[in-house]
Amino acid sequence: MLGYGLLESFKNTYKKIVLMEIEVLEYTGKKLKLKLIGEDHTFVNLLRKELWNDKDIKTAGYNVEHSLVTAPTFLLETNTKDAKVVLEDAIKRLKKLNEDIAGSFKKLE
Repeated sequence: MLGYGLLESFKNTYKKIVLMEIEVLEYTGKKLKLKLIGEDHTFVNLLRKELWNDKDIKTAGYNVEHSLVTAPTFLLETNTKDAKVVLEDAIKRLKKLNEDIAGSFKKLE
């Protein structure tokens, strides 16, 4: 069982809503290149891994020039599907995963 302080810390963190600033650098239907301002390896690596669960992914990766001064640049390429649709689907799956994890923590209360 989790200690009360750890559980409360998680709940407080989970309740925070953080808006992400996204700059579209390139979009050609099957290719999407984004700059994710304010993000680091944590989110973009999770997104990259989730995107690879889609069989239509040709490329899903990111680059961080320097973690203290640059935002990650994310590249997504598909074989046939629209890259924006594939990205939206991956985000929906990550939201569901997040809800499942939060539900598991609620059961510990």
